[in-house]
Amino acid sequence: MESKTLTARLPINGRSHVRGPTDIPLLDLTIPQLLARAVEKESDKEALVFCEQGIRRTYKQFSTDVDSFASGLLALGFNSGDRIGVWSLNRYEWLLAQFSTARLGIILVTINPAYRVYELEFALNKVGCSGLILSKGFKSSDYIGMLLSLAPELAYLTSESVVLEKLPSLKRVICMDEINYPSILSFWELLKSEPNTKELDFITDSLLPDDPINIQFTSGTTGVPKGATLTHKNIVNNAFFVMEAMEFISDDKLCIPVPFYHCFGMVMGTLGCVSKAATMVVPGEGFEPQKTLRAVSEERCTALYGVATMFVAVLEYPQFTLFDISSLRTGIMAGGPCPVELMRDVQFRMHMKGITIAYGMTETSPVSFQSNIRDPIERRVTSVGRVHPHVEVKIVDHSGDAVEVDVSGELWTKGYSLMKEYWEDSQRTDETIDSDGWLHTGDLGSMDSEGYVNITGRLKDMIIRGGENIYPRELEDFLYTHPSISQAQVFGLPDKILGEVVCVWVVAKRDVRLKKEDINNFCKENIAHFKIPKYVKIVKELPMTVTGKPQKFLMRKAMIEELGLKEISTA
Repeated sequence: MESKTLTARLPINGRSHVRGPTDIPLLDLTIPQLLARAVEKESDKEALVFCEQGIRRTYKQFSTDVDSFASGLLALGFNSGDRIGVWSLNRYEWLLAQFSTARLGIILVTINPAYRVYELEFALNKVGCSGLILSKGFKSSDYIGMLLSLAPELAYLTSESVVLEKLPSLKRVICMDEINYPSILSFWELLKSEPNTKELDFITDSLLPDDPINIQFTSGTTGVPKGATLTHKNIVNNAFFVMEAMEFISDDKLCIPVPFYHCFGMVMGTLGCVSKAATMVVPGEGFEPQKTLRAVSEERCTALYGVATMFVAVLEYPQFTLFDISSLRTGIMAGGPCPVELMRDVQFRMHMKGITIAYGMTETSPVSFQSNIRDPIERRVTSVGRVHPHVEVKIVDHSGDAVEVDVSGELWTKGYSLMKEYWEDSQRTDETIDSDGWLHTGDLGSMDSEGYVNITGRLKDMIIRGGENIYPRELEDFLYTHPSISQAQVFGLPDKILGEVVCVWVVAKRDVRLKKEDINNFCKENIAHFKIPKYVKIVKELPMTVTGKPQKFLMRKAMIEELGLKEISTA
């Protein structure tokens, strides 16, 4: 069987074209069915531990909570196909919302906790969210305050069903924390609802694996964010095969410090654990190295997820050696470039000799390539592994033909994992997925003779800062709204800690004095912190081609020389 699996991953006819193995069939399950299967298999097994909240649940207890909250949503009038947004960091309430909405066939809309008012308004209106579940806030982000600035009516409305001028689709707001506005419902009061199991089962039985169940916003070089629409089949199967690559079993415990709003947390993490009836351990709302180390040590976690910057923070934590993390054996480093030396440190200093690398994108649910714990160490530190089961990938030239092995080209992919669409955006869907079903990733890569792939760059100029995707066009469009800015060009610069950081060159309008502080303050007040440029350069003019196109590669080269930066070697 293993030999057959390996053969399936080899390049076809010496070209950079591979098909994943199909010996393990796809799961024909919806998310509620996946959870029901775990409950049937491991009813009394501990399903989850939320360390910061002091919450533990067995699979049976968790399933009961899911049914209670789902019944509360049902009583409020939510139906299959409705969209409910969740705006929070990693809390038990988020997890309940994920599985409760799925129980009813409600499409979960994941909202980035770093969003500001402008981004929140766009996301809710783009997909027509009729409900919003949120926490009060986190650190400097006041979610309730931002929502009230967008919908001040919430402060004086006395009805639980609201009508809001700027958010016409939104009818119900549910808060995870205590709140004193009559128009905002209590999450924990809804959780007290008596489970309406008969009605819930009737709804669940009507759901199909190909139904959309999750919308994740991913920005684009063409401007505003796009709502990647994922089905049960997409994310259930991707979660399952991610765990297969780590040889995960029910006795394993996964530490999840990566955010739930991202596929890394909610697909590879929470759904992955449920697919194996394993235990998920959540250290806190946001990532902190001490909380992560304590969770691994105290709960005896066998696996850990993180982006490269998280592993750096853990390894460099001053009291790192005081924690016993010898229970670790595997995990995933993903979400951006993974430096080779860091991979080696994680394998040996953190006992994670089975650490894997994963590569993909939100539009592919997300993983297309992943190393296996049995892959040679050298392969696991210098590549993103080989193609996932039931996925087909080719690396192509400008004509769309597969290139020879070891030749760089654009990575295209197809298979069960491809999103259904960008929500109500057929034009951009068609621009991304061609008529033959190939998704054009925009990423450059090369494939060797054994099917291992290395990502070498990007056709698109996306910036990956500490695992967060930043799209220059979106940020440029925002900067153009500043009354003193005439032109703005955004690009990435190498950074030892974050992989990449944001740099912007700005041209001020004629006869206007513009300072770097003006731009920084404008960004801090309006956009997510990770999008704020680290470097701002105000120039009189931009380098242009003869046809008037900005030459970002010249700007980038000039900044690297000016700042004395060095390119980072990554897998």
